[in-house]
Amino acid sequence: MTDVAVIGCGVVGAAVAYALAGYDLTVRVLEAENDVACGTTKANSGILHAGYDPEPGTLMARLNLEGNRLAGEICEKLDVPMRRTGSLVIALDPAQLDTLQELYRRGTANGVPGLRLLSGEEVRQMEPALSESVCGALLAPSAGVVSPWEYALAMAENAVENGVQLQLNTRVEDIQKTEAGWKLITSQGEVEALYVINAAGVQAGQLHAMAAPLDFTTIPCRGEYYLLDKSQGDLVKHVIFQCPSKAGKGVLVAPTAHGNIIVGPNAEDLPQADTATTAQGLAEVAEKARLSLPGLDLRTSIRNFAGVRANTDQPDFVIRWAAEGFLDLAGMKSPGLTAAAAVGEYACQLLEQAGLAMQPRPRKVETRKKVRFRELSAEQKAQLVASRPAYGRVICRCETITEGEILAACDGPIPPCSIDGVKRRTNAGMGRCQGGFCGPRVLEILAKRLGRSPRDILQENAGSEILLEQTKQGRDVQ
Repeated sequence: MTDVAVIGCGVVGAAVAYALAGYDLTVRVLEAENDVACGTTKANSGILHAGYDPEPGTLMARLNLEGNRLAGEICEKLDVPMRRTGSLVIALDPAQLDTLQELYRRGTANGVPGLRLLSGEEVRQMEPALSESVCGALLAPSAGVVSPWEYALAMAENAVENGVQLQLNTRVEDIQKTEAGWKLITSQGEVEALYVINAAGVQAGQLHAMAAPLDFTTIPCRGEYYLLDKSQGDLVKHVIFQCPSKAGKGVLVAPTAHGNIIVGPNAEDLPQADTATTAQGLAEVAEKARLSLPGLDLRTSIRNFAGVRANTDQPDFVIRWAAEGFLDLAGMKSPGLTAAAAVGEYACQLLEQAGLAMQPRPRKVETRKKVRFRELSAEQKAQLVASRPAYGRVICRCETITEGEILAACDGPIPPCSIDGVKRRTNAGMGRCQGGFCGPRVLEILAKRLGRSPRDILQENAGSEILLEQTKQGRDVQ
């Protein structure tokens, strides 16, 4: 019998696991995909929101502010790429100045530090590429950018190193109440737990319905993006938001934690999750983004992608007991990434209030340190290559990622099983050619390390094998 079973290992599930790893508990995390951070977490803006947007008094407001602070601490401790860029919400016409005043009021009530209202001239001095139409802005210095998948992965890895059991490729198919707690019927067998935490993202409603009558509706919302080449990395220094509307925080232009520029998203409600990009959606993103930066050169885009937000018909995060011992962490729309670490701590508080004995225990592993070859000095590189020659073989030329870094990822607490899994851990394939050069080499390294045939190596999830074999009949088979 497990004390706590967590369903889902996106950034929220990973944050819950990370928080629970600090207590003397048995914890099991069940993830349907073959890796962590394979849903909304791997396809979002990567913004650490300051906390001026949520209505004061809501869970969103409280957990956004606390999550922003905790994210800084965790990213420093676990060596996750993160930058405090600050954000600017711009008014593109005088009618939007009232919105800035309202955001300033909310942010002040929420306790957001350093908020300032700026004139059009002041904000254009800070960001010269902005449109001449900008007539004011709200500055939030505490906002930032983070590598979202690495943030989730780092927390999940630390949880595993501190005793949490992670089961990948484990889809929950049914949930039954038992006398002691809950029984989860999964694709990998049964799991019994005293308490269950539902952190299944867009699928959270489906999991809830297995345990209790459904009292919220999930509305998958697709957002499409452009990712620009690092040659555009100095285009803006801050996260640039447009004034928010009911559809969300609008199309943003922002630096990324890795030095690119990200542009998007739009907001399109869908009957079910779908991460396909569309010509119409990308045209909408381009048109709206150029209202902020007329000179935006989208010809420098190296990738388009789409993510799906787990919106619901509820105005706030859905964090509550669906039934005795079954806790929902649903509706983790923006600022869900920012709030994640605080959501993890809040879940621990709710478990303790419900009667679970929460005895703190020292972590066996407190920190994480990654070798990023491209960031080392010439002397450090020479010393590393002399002692570990694999670091002298560059596999990804765009990002200067070495074989040593890929092998280190393969030997980590949660090893990758796909080329995209290596990409999320090392950045190999994230650059200008998007894996065109390094992809075959990563495949070869991964096959050798895993002891598998190259034909069995996946690009991402099940069914995404890359290599095909020609049969005598002329048909391609896996």
